[in-house]
Amino acid sequence: MDLDDFPDGIIIAGPDGSVEYVNSRIKIMARAVGDEMLGMHLADAVPFDDLNGNSWYDCIRPYDGIATRTRISEMAWWSPKGSEYLITASLVRDRPAGPVQRVVVSVRNARIRNQRDRERSDLVATVAHELRSPLTGIKGFTSTLLTKWDKFSEEQRRFMLETVDADADRLSRLITELLDAARIDAGRLTLKRGPVKLDEIVRHVLTNMSGGSTDPFEISIGDDLDLIWGDSDRMTQVVTNLVENALRHGFGLRQVVLQNTDAPDEEPGVALEIVDHGPGIPDEMRQRVFSRFWRAGPGAGSGLGMYIVRGIVVEHGGGITITDAPEGGANIRVWFPINEPDALTD
Repeated sequence: MDLDDFPDGIIIAGPDGSVEYVNSRIKIMARAVGDEMLGMHLADAVPFDDLNGNSWYDCIRPYDGIATRTRISEMAWWSPKGSEYLITASLVRDRPAGPVQRVVVSVRNARIRNQRDRERSDLVATVAHELRSPLTGIKGFTSTLLTKWDKFSEEQRRFMLETVDADADRLSRLITELLDAARIDAGRLTLKRGPVKLDEIVRHVLTNMSGGSTDPFEISIGDDLDLIWGDSDRMTQVVTNLVENALRHGFGLRQVVLQNTDAPDEEPGVALEIVDHGPGIPDEMRQRVFSRFWRAGPGAGSGLGMYIVRGIVVEHGGGITITDAPEGGANIRVWFPINEPDALTD
C-alpha cells in the first residue's frame, strides 16, 4: 500500500531521530514545501504539546524508556496554532528489547472525533429528556396519591392511575424504540423469518388504527400478492408506524396501495404506499426524516420511528422512498423482496 494514499499523516524517523519519510497528507497538515521535512529531527517534525508546554517528543521519549515498548497509545496533542490532533506511534526494533530502529508516527485531525463526542453527548441528553418526561408524570401522580389518597374521589383516583398507566406505556415504548435503534446502530437487529402475507398485516393495522378516523381513504390491494419471507412482527411494526405517522402528522390517510413490485430496478416482491393529506416533505428534508430523533412540528413522538422503520426495511433487503403524491401530500413507499429461502426453491 502506498502511504501517500493513507488518510492520516505519516512520519518515519530512523535510529538517530532524523526523518526519513513523510507522506503527502502530513505535508499538507504541516504546510511543508517539497522535501523540507526530510532530515529534520523528529522532535521538530512533531511540534505538538499538551497545552502546558510539554512537547510530544519529550513526554513520549520514543527512543528511551522501557525497552519492550512497541507502540505509543493514541493521545490528543495540540499544534502551535492550537488545533487538536490525535497522535500514535509504533516503535520498530530489530529484536525484542533491542534499540529502536524506526519510529512510525501517525497524525490525524481530532475534529471528527470531537464531532462524534458531541453527537454522543447530544444523544445522551435527548434520551435523558425523553425518559424524564413520562417519569415526571408517573412520579408526580403516585406521590400525590400516596400522600393524599383520602382527599380524592374514586373518579379522581381512577383518572390519576389511568394517567400513570398511559405514561408507563409511553415509557415502555420509548425504551423499546431505544433498544431497537441501538440494535440497528450495532448491526444486531435480528429477524425471525417466516412466510408473511403482507395484505393481512395491512388490513389488521388499518382496522386497529383507523377505526376512530372519520375521514374516508382509498384502499387498493392487488390480487395474488407474492408471499414474503420475513419477520411478521417487524413488518407489522413498519406498517403501524407509517399509518400512525399519516394519521397523526399527515392530516389523515388519503390512500393505501399494496401490490407486487414491477419496477425494472427492483427484485420481485411487494410494495406498500402510504399517502397522506399533509403538505408533503420537501426534497431537502427527505433523508433527514430517517435520522435518529428527527421531529417535525409540535406533538411529535420520540423521533425514532422512521429511523427504526428504515432499519427494519433494509435488514429485510428492501427499500423505502419518499415522494410527492399527484393529489398532494407525502407518498411513502416501502418494498420488501420475496426472500424465499433457497431450500424451498430447489
